Amino acid sequence: ASGDLSDELSLIFGRTRNLDIHDGLQYLPFAHIVCRDEYLVLHYTNMDLLNQFINPHSGYVYENTILCLCSKQYEQLLVAITLAKDYGLLTFSRIEHGHGHGHGSSGGSSRWFASDVMGAEHRAVEQMRNIGISAHIDSGKTTVTERILYYSGRIHEMHEVKGKDQIGATMDSMELERQRGITIKSAATHVLWKGTAINIIDTPGHVDFTVEVERALRVLDGAVLVLCGVGGVQSQTMTVTRQMRRYDVPCIAFINKLDRQSANPNKVVDQIRRKLGFNAAFINIPIGLESKHTGLIDLIERKAIYFEGQNGEKIRESEVPSDMTAEVETKRQELIECLSNCDDILGEMFLEEKKPNNQQIMEAIRRSCLSLKFIPVLTGSALKNKGVQHMLDAVINYLPNPSQVNNYALLEEQEGSTPKKLPMNAERSDAQMFVGLAFKLEAGRFGQLTYMRVYQGMLRKGTYIYNTRTGKKVKASRLVRMHASDMEEIDEALAGDIFALFGVDCASGDTFVTERQSKISMESMYIPEAVISMSMKTVSKDSMENFLKAINRFCKEDPTFRSHWDDESKETVVSGMGELHLEIYAQRMEKEYNCPVVLGKPKVAFRETIVRSCPFDYLHKKQSGGAGQYGCVQGILEPLPPHQNTQNIFSDETSGPNIPKHFVPSIRKGFQQMCETGPLSGHKLIGLKFRLQDGKHHCVDSNDIAFVLAAQGAMRQTYDMGKWQVLEPIMNVEVSCPSEYQGELIGQVSRRNGVLISTDDSNNWFTINAEVPLNDMFGFATELRSSTQGKGEYTMEYCRYSPARADLTQHLIEQYNQQLEANRLMKKKNK
Repeated sequence: ASGDLSDELSLIFGRTRNLDIHDGLQYLPFAHIVCRDEYLVLHYTNMDLLNQFINPHSGYVYENTILCLCSKQYEQLLVAITLAKDYGLLTFSRIEHGHGHGHGSSGGSSRWFASDVMGAEHRAVEQMRNIGISAHIDSGKTTVTERILYYSGRIHEMHEVKGKDQIGATMDSMELERQRGITIKSAATHVLWKGTAINIIDTPGHVDFTVEVERALRVLDGAVLVLCGVGGVQSQTMTVTRQMRRYDVPCIAFINKLDRQSANPNKVVDQIRRKLGFNAAFINIPIGLESKHTGLIDLIERKAIYFEGQNGEKIRESEVPSDMTAEVETKRQELIECLSNCDDILGEMFLEEKKPNNQQIMEAIRRSCLSLKFIPVLTGSALKNKGVQHMLDAVINYLPNPSQVNNYALLEEQEGSTPKKLPMNAERSDAQMFVGLAFKLEAGRFGQLTYMRVYQGMLRKGTYIYNTRTGKKVKASRLVRMHASDMEEIDEALAGDIFALFGVDCASGDTFVTERQSKISMESMYIPEAVISMSMKTVSKDSMENFLKAINRFCKEDPTFRSHWDDESKETVVSGMGELHLEIYAQRMEKEYNCPVVLGKPKVAFRETIVRSCPFDYLHKKQSGGAGQYGCVQGILEPLPPHQNTQNIFSDETSGPNIPKHFVPSIRKGFQQMCETGPLSGHKLIGLKFRLQDGKHHCVDSNDIAFVLAAQGAMRQTYDMGKWQVLEPIMNVEVSCPSEYQGELIGQVSRRNGVLISTDDSNNWFTINAEVPLNDMFGFATELRSSTQGKGEYTMEYCRYSPARADLTQHLIEQYNQQLEANRLMKKKNK
């Protein structure tokens, strides 16, 4: 029967497919999951063999693993094979395990997986890339990632972000992401392209979720900057490039959506150079634009590339069209000139008037890209399946592998000393101590899921690791590699890998090592300050327990989402990066915790500061039998310059024995406590420098509490003697809409006390850049959509703190005084 079955299978699969047949068992390499949450197991006669396909930790059948037995069940087997053929097949890798109930000559059990991704753990470091996909809102990041997954064989059919089939893109695994058609949280996956393993993180484009981009770029070695062929460089594009520069991440640019009306890649490249300040040039150019966009021309190889087949999977190379020959030579010469300006080797050849060959150009692009001096620009249309494969080739050719990036850990040899930088060794072996950075936390099906990047050494399943911040010892009992929300078991992770593990209680940014005595920590990531606060309360008191669970989880996962209890208003106040940010968390509470909540009127983070320097000289003296309290502080409270006005500085300028040094921390504490509530409107104080210049102490009555109270008294003294003002956050706002709404748009911004910085009118699309107070921006989204028939869009991000208008200051002062009076009457009534 086995012989007949082999002949039948070869007819169905074709003779190029491999089929492993031994002992009457058929291991079929087919790759499609028939249903997202179900696995197909046809017929089994050997339960021990079936158990080898079961995950011992979770009890689930391994994803993408389908077991079909045996030649006796001939008809059922053929039905399954035919079904697999209809859904599409892949070339599979086979992983041998030496334990279990073996069959065949190998003596080990066999597993077939949906691609040879699972065999990629031990690839050489040169065959690895860690990249992120970053861009402005709606530039096509998730669509690009969906095409990468398809062309690399990771998925077998593509779905759109807002598809008619209501399935949504693979990387948008959260239900809210599929409903809204936006990316809310970053998602990781792993693909194989031309023998190189690529870890990919797809990041959100909304500024409200900017921390997702921040922590992704912190652990990645390279990035793909996706730009819209119509919108070009937009506000969030600038934010993303600032984040790349913060962590020295080299990138390539991909101009997407060239099939859209008014697409202009030349304008986009000009904006990259002018607005972002990058040295950039095309390495391929499109053949036609808008509806005539049919392919690309590789400027280095001088050949045309066409993407054919139903989904652009068949690549056909051809000669350059005759009507584009002159443009190709011009753009190629422009590429060489841009490279000559930043690469010494090509620069010398250019001065000697030598023509570089294709290999020399590619090597120059790689050197310049790794040194952050050049950005190669690629073109295409992900939605129309053009240019993505060429972009993947550029990722491998021009972006660094983990060994080409300098990563450092900080070693604090003595407490309080300047940390010493230790370079990390990217060798993929266990010769070095394991060092990993936990960069993201997420609540998974089996508890907290901790995403980690390995910077040095190797981590095996079952190994004990130590958190260098807390000193806690934890066991890495289960290691997984992520594919959006799906998980693949791995036994070990090596330097350069991005993986996740369960059961590790930690915070985002913690460093883990395998040696308890090690005191090293990876450089921390930048966390932006929250810009908006809103009150949040449950609809029903019965759901308070779930509400607290949700708040604790979200605060742990997202460092920009913060929560505190306001004693004065008797309500929970949540802070975040914008209205959308807080609205998403409110919806997640209802869907994930069955806890409907109501968001109150947003509270803007107003601040207060002093206008000019004010001296203080305050003596705190108290005697009530026995030891008393005595402390005197003298100095100056002065404002900080505008670029430092979001912080407070305490400066100890004392000399001599008047104030013993061990009392200085108490004075600092008193100053910091008084900065929590300002004299005008009760908001926090910022932009202050407390210069402690002199004071007095008593050898018996002076103590820590006395100097805390003395510092607080000195601050109250400056409240009366100094001149104070209220500050409000100013936002950088970029608003875009069709040119027909230009006058109305300028009027809306002006009515909200905005200051126009620049305007741009091109291709019947009008864009305004303005600085607008955050307090005046609430409700702007609704007004903009209604006035532009839903065509307008805007983004905003924090810019700076500036003095509030006089009428707003007066309103805040009156509101604060009314609140104080109400609290006083309430206390009096309670007495």
